[in-house]
Amino acid sequence: MMMWYGNGMGGWGYALMTIGMIGFWSLVLAGFVLLLRSTGASVSGQRPVPHRPTPQQILAERYARGEIDDDEYTRRTRALNSTT
Repeated sequence: MMMWYGNGMGGWGYALMTIGMIGFWSLVLAGFVLLLRSTGASVSGQRPVPHRPTPQQILAERYARGEIDDDEYTRRTRALNSTT
């Protein structure tokens, strides 16, 4: 009768196997999450809307660059504020 003496996996073997499997599945899960984030997918399925400047910001930038003068800036600012 064979008693399995000395040939089986001991306590350290089971511990290392458990740690190795936890590490392996952690890496697989982290890779999957990084793949989803790099493609732009989110949990809700919607992509984030990129920031677009408001018309007032565009007008202020044009005024700061000197593309329009004071009178045109004030006229357009009044026009934008009257429609909102």
